[in-house]
Amino acid sequence: MPGKPDDDNRPEAGRGSGHLEDIPPKRDNDWQNRAPYRTTDANANFKKRHTAHCHCGKVKYWLSRERPLAAKFCHCIDCQALHGAPFQWAAIFHKEDLHFENGAEGLAFYHAPTRNTDYELPVKVSCAYCHSPIMDEGRNMALMFPGIIKFKDAEDKKLFDPQCHIFYSQRVVDLPDGKPKWSGLDKGSELMKDVESHEAETIVGERKVETSK
Repeated sequence: MPGKPDDDNRPEAGRGSGHLEDIPPKRDNDWQNRAPYRTTDANANFKKRHTAHCHCGKVKYWLSRERPLAAKFCHCIDCQALHGAPFQWAAIFHKEDLHFENGAEGLAFYHAPTRNTDYELPVKVSCAYCHSPIMDEGRNMALMFPGIIKFKDAEDKKLFDPQCHIFYSQRVVDLPDGKPKWSGLDKGSELMKDVESHEAETIVGERKVETSK
């Protein structure tokens, strides 16, 4: 039987509880001239498949790929703290799949490992005005947040349907949706048992870490 939660063992936000935050930082002075921030002629023929903008509308971007490489629900402590929500919906794209209308203008950056606001990979990107989360940028990939994409219809939105849950051991709510639930990163941790809908807890009082084995 799972035990009661131990607050002393609960990972601290920004201290290895997430995924991009554990990667050593990398400084780069030429980043504004590369995807997804470049605003040169290289983007003249960029295919605009999906459109997105922040809450205030000052930051706008387009995606050229029809569907993400993968989509996931993340329940890690960092996502809960930085999004002010029980979990995060993330969709993974190549940086070249993304184009900001005004480049880096109007964007704010946060490097979680050092807790500073310099552009330093991996970095969290948000609107500098309304503070809507835009993406988590890693070395080669970008984790976009589909909640700000203006989908044309339900079929378009279905293309971003998450395949799994990650860091589910840190969740605050049970989601009995039948999707695979990983205790940490997908395929790099243990699969956890799902619960029946009548067993689901709105606020999970026990850290259920039993696996599906």
